[in-house]
Amino acid sequence: MKYVFYVLGILTFTLGISFTIQSDLGTSPFDALLVGLSVNVGLTVGSWEIIIALILIGCNSFLKRQRPEILGLLTAFITGVGIDMWLLLLHNWITPELWYSKVICFGIGMVVIGLGTATYLHTNFAPIPVDRLTLIIQELTRTNIFFSRTFIYLAFLIMALILNGPIGVGTLLTVCLGGLILNYFMPYTEKVLDPILTHSSTSPTSDKDSV
Repeated sequence: MKYVFYVLGILTFTLGISFTIQSDLGTSPFDALLVGLSVNVGLTVGSWEIIIALILIGCNSFLKRQRPEILGLLTAFITGVGIDMWLLLLHNWITPELWYSKVICFGIGMVVIGLGTATYLHTNFAPIPVDRLTLIIQELTRTNIFFSRTFIYLAFLIMALILNGPIGVGTLLTVCLGGLILNYFMPYTEKVLDPILTHSSTSPTSDKDSV
């Protein structure tokens, strides 16, 4: 059951990313970096997700002084495929032109990203390297997710600006609210998923005892 929520969380997360990209109001600094690389260098947005993930896995390994979390690459691969899949599906379906429809599209994306991220993070199985970095910085600085997430967003914002990624008012909102939204959803996903994950992990043992 844990792996089901893991995949569902990533698919939800990537759907949210695609909504923010389609809103044309600006994406998160990390996604703006991916789009900027895609436009200026080539390859798809999802491909750059995987490439950057490899770099971040090495960075996380250095900060934690432990072996690289290769499973994080699996998450990055699924995320990359998910982003490209949703962008392909939404390209002709969702192309908001009026300002209020763009705001609605972006707002939906922000909420869906927070929910999806909180869901798959709670399964504690192979976080996306950038999210693992968020948790590492939170641990090293002894602060909360809001602070560490905002710090990382600002770093990627500078790189996205250099590459002329899709920076806009949405990017600023993501920097200010992204960590806050994730921090809001974390306790709710814990409350909902803990009983389900606990039951699924203990049920095989219970079945064996009853035989």
